[in-house]
Amino acid sequence: MKHITIALIAAVIGLAAPLRAQDTPVVVELFTSQGCSSCPPADAMLHELAARDDVIALALHVDYWDYIGWADPFGNPRHADRQRAYAARGNRNSVYTPEMIVGGVTDIVGAKPMKLSKAITDHARQSAGASLSLAREGDSLRIEAMPLGQIEAPVTVHMLRYTPLASTKIKRGENAGKTLDYANIVEGWTVLGEWDGTGPLEMTAEVTGDKPVVVILQHDRVGPIVAAARLR
Repeated sequence: MKHITIALIAAVIGLAAPLRAQDTPVVVELFTSQGCSSCPPADAMLHELAARDDVIALALHVDYWDYIGWADPFGNPRHADRQRAYAARGNRNSVYTPEMIVGGVTDIVGAKPMKLSKAITDHARQSAGASLSLAREGDSLRIEAMPLGQIEAPVTVHMLRYTPLASTKIKRGENAGKTLDYANIVEGWTVLGEWDGTGPLEMTAEVTGDKPVVVILQHDRVGPIVAAARLR
């Protein structure tokens, strides 16, 4: 994967863009680390995805490579816990970086543009499980959802914020000497509650600051994503 260029990544991932067949964007979660020498190509792929309106691209930096010699400043043990939960649900014995989870279901280990493009296209063609809308007034976020068919309960209501872009000069570890850009760096991931999916969902949450906010409705915390929405 060392010879993948950002231009090629953009061209390959862009193939999926015209094929969306639903209003809700496809969520792509990248589990990554600044201490992982294999991660920069996947980080570059996520950077390209971050520009698309039909994809919610999220970088969840993990902390389990920090012992190598460089502590990822964006690393969070809760992100590693989420990745392990995905692995357990998928009957996978190990976790790796980089790994992408598309739609809460499809796992892609490594930087694989063609496989990622196909996964995004496949999930975009699926019917949305619910409509989801967000509205913000001051520090209050209003969340409203309506089932569009039968939904398997329970549905977890996740909320998170992210930093759209940051650069880090890495001084130690496998990427020592590199200055790397990172997109959509997740922070403040919280669970707001659960929804049974049988009727309207209406809830509010406190939000402060101007960073984008994302709400994800997901079956059983780390199952298929029912719907997702973002306010930039």
